[in-house]
Amino acid sequence: MGSGAAYPDRAGTASSTYVVCHGGRRLCLDLGQGGFAGLADRLEPSTLEAVVVSHLHPDHFVDLVALRHYLRYEFEPPRRVRVVAPAGLAGRLDALLDEPGFVAAALDVERRGEGIAAIGPFTLESRLVTHTEEAYAVRVAPADDPAAPGLVYSGDCGRADDLAPLVRPGDTLLVEVAFGPGPVPVGDLHLDGPAVGALAAATRPGRVLLTHLQAGRNPAATVAAVRARYAGPLALVADGDTFPV
Repeated sequence: MGSGAAYPDRAGTASSTYVVCHGGRRLCLDLGQGGFAGLADRLEPSTLEAVVVSHLHPDHFVDLVALRHYLRYEFEPPRRVRVVAPAGLAGRLDALLDEPGFVAAALDVERRGEGIAAIGPFTLESRLVTHTEEAYAVRVAPADDPAAPGLVYSGDCGRADDLAPLVRPGDTLLVEVAFGPGPVPVGDLHLDGPAVGALAAATRPGRVLLTHLQAGRNPAATVAAVRARYAGPLALVADGDTFPV
């Protein structure tokens, strides 16, 4: 639903928003700016099992404001959606609106942590990664067959090796490649094509999906940088793309 980075520069591109479907039920990974419109255009947002937030940068959660308004004002009584996030999310959104209790009117926010958790028909394995003080990558698999090929979502990550323990051969790796063909500026905790290529070569996912490419980075050169190290299926994603896992 959203493949852009912090400031997308192409019309129709939202920031980080991804939906995983299994058995007719849906889980949303992040909900960045512009993501709600793409979500509401394709499915009923109130039916989400949950929104799982990777970290507390606005391009990964700020459209929870739009979701909250939708749930609060489109239905009588208001509907609710579960939100699983790092510590402090509700306080940040309440402060943004200068309205204590703003989030609690329609969103059931709970603290995220490392380890394995079940949400509806999904099993989630979360792991802290290098980015903010509390940032998570996650592997999502069917709860009834957690050993089946899953989806590994990097969130934002400054060290590719942090993702390696989550990736099993055959998984789909949805991974940020913010700095394109590279290099990543010193101190900026994101990935580039060479780092993603090396990770994929070492962990052998079934497919690599590149996302979160920053404005001004060359898409073709980014794909080539990954391809130099990884020979498997590879795509740079765009809003509206769908893939089987």
